[in-house]
Amino acid sequence: MIDSVFLNGTVGVGKSTVAEALSTLEANNGHHHAVIDLDHIRCAWPAPEGDRFNHELEIANLRDLVINFRRAGVEHFILAGVVEEASEVPRYEAALQSRGLLICRLEADAATLTRRLSLRHADDGPGLEWHLERAEELA
Repeated sequence: MIDSVFLNGTVGVGKSTVAEALSTLEANNGHHHAVIDLDHIRCAWPAPEGDRFNHELEIANLRDLVINFRRAGVEHFILAGVVEEASEVPRYEAALQSRGLLICRLEADAATLTRRLSLRHADDGPGLEWHLERAEELA
């Protein structure tokens, strides 16, 4: 039985937007659930050497959040983030205490990603440049 959905994809593809839509569906169906944007739970600076995206912090924080959410009655999880290596999936399953994890890879063409990221980073030229490069790296 699937109890967790991981929305995976490059920056700007719409993971957070889809997560919110799934949350609405879960709520409308009376399911106790939580949405976790993985970018938010690993956001710390500086990242340790050898872990440029704070992946270890992300997994540790996810594990602790899940414990607290489960105590509060949450049964389903919706994650928005990036799985860069398939070998990491079991770590997410363990952190989620998941009985069934569905990974959905969201995709968009380059023009759509550029448009979305340009809107998001309209006042941040260096940020836009970084995100456009990262989008290509993850595509």
